[in-house]
Amino acid sequence: MKKQGILNSDISRVLSYLGHTDQIAVGDCGLPIPDETERIDLALAFGIPTFMQTLTIIAQDMKIEKIILAEEIKTQNPEILEQVKALFADEAPEMTFISHAALKECTKTCKAVIRTGETTPYANIILQAGCIFA
Repeated sequence: MKKQGILNSDISRVLSYLGHTDQIAVGDCGLPIPDETERIDLALAFGIPTFMQTLTIIAQDMKIEKIILAEEIKTQNPEILEQVKALFADEAPEMTFISHAALKECTKTCKAVIRTGETTPYANIILQAGCIFA
């Protein structure tokens, strides 16, 4: 049995399969997930687990070179945006903003979408894998 790290076997598997520039998404409980994209559903109840709880654990185990957020998060959920910025302050991955419609379209090419119980608007992110060696 694992002693530390991500215990969810599906998330652990997806992260171990990622190559440089592959992408995954972490979303709120309302984010539509395309049929062709793997769904990892963590939602237990509204708000459980939260977007930030899930993102924080994933960020500890994944080399992230770029994050993509919806432009709408700036005005519709600035609290989550500030928490995301604080989480990545030390690593400073490239941060890109696109429309929410474009972000939903991008989930079609993600290796997986991880669904949380988050109920605040636009709490969705795409994480692009970086390279772990120089």
